[in-house]
Amino acid sequence: MKNSGVEDAIATIMLPERVDSATSASVEALMVGALRPNASVIVDGSAVTYMSAAGVRALAIVLHRAAELSARIVFCSFSGPAADCLLVSGFSQLFDVADSTEQALSRLRPKSAEGPADRLHPQGATG
Repeated sequence: MKNSGVEDAIATIMLPERVDSATSASVEALMVGALRPNASVIVDGSAVTYMSAAGVRALAIVLHRAAELSARIVFCSFSGPAADCLLVSGFSQLFDVADSTEQALSRLRPKSAEGPADRLHPQGATG
């Protein structure tokens, strides 16, 4: 479990192999520590092989805290039993869950509204 870095001000947190009652408090603290007002955070679950209800609860607490700060979290790369745990609990519908870190990054990066040509020549304008 580590904060693996920041790409374009997007923090990425790698979860440990087990997210259960023994690790959930430290996982929660790590994720909350990455939250700032309007922050963007990726929580990478690629290493997670086991997640208990305590682990899901930690994710839910962090998601609630992120909402209070207007921060965005995208969870990604969960597979096997960990993905099943999120699915069966119904939390996969509450969380923004991406298949990969690349997909998570694309969801968090700001989208440019239009290209330079669009700004010069608005559609429907004459002249």
